[in-house]
Amino acid sequence: MRLGIVSDIHDNIQALDQALEEMGAIDELICAGDACYQFRFSNPVAQRLRECGARYVLGNHEDILLSSAGIRAQQSAKVDQDLLEWTREQPHYLRTTVDGKRLLIFHSTPWEPYQDYLYPNSPELQRLADEDADILIYGHTHYQLETRVNGALIINPGSTGEPRDPGNDFQVSYAVLDTQ
Repeated sequence: MRLGIVSDIHDNIQALDQALEEMGAIDELICAGDACYQFRFSNPVAQRLRECGARYVLGNHEDILLSSAGIRAQQSAKVDQDLLEWTREQPHYLRTTVDGKRLLIFHSTPWEPYQDYLYPNSPELQRLADEDADILIYGHTHYQLETRVNGALIINPGSTGEPRDPGNDFQVSYAVLDTQ
């Protein structure tokens, strides 16, 4: 099974569409959070994720947008309330099984404090070995990562919509995982 993985789209529908096109045929789409900006909601991005049937977990930008701090953005006449409600229904963490593999999908960390950054050189990355999963997918850092920790595959697709990773020359990034 081919899984397309995106994260940190930050309202950039053009980048999301580019990533989807470059991925080619995928069986499923995963979004590891921050599809929006903290005080801006993108109808086109939310619509595309919903159309694709994406497994989507909320990130820190959704947390702010969907909180009382984001009320003005939520109430904007430009915001499709149905799409906003669909976004609100998404989980912060998702444990699931795909093709016999146990997946854990989250945005920043699966433990408190939830807004820590797990960069490729972070010692905290080793803590992911304690999670009951074969594959762990996260975002938040805007840096691509693919590594193994005690046999578990750890993937961060980088940022689809706001690249900050000089390691990929600040290009739109995503991942495609073949579970076989």
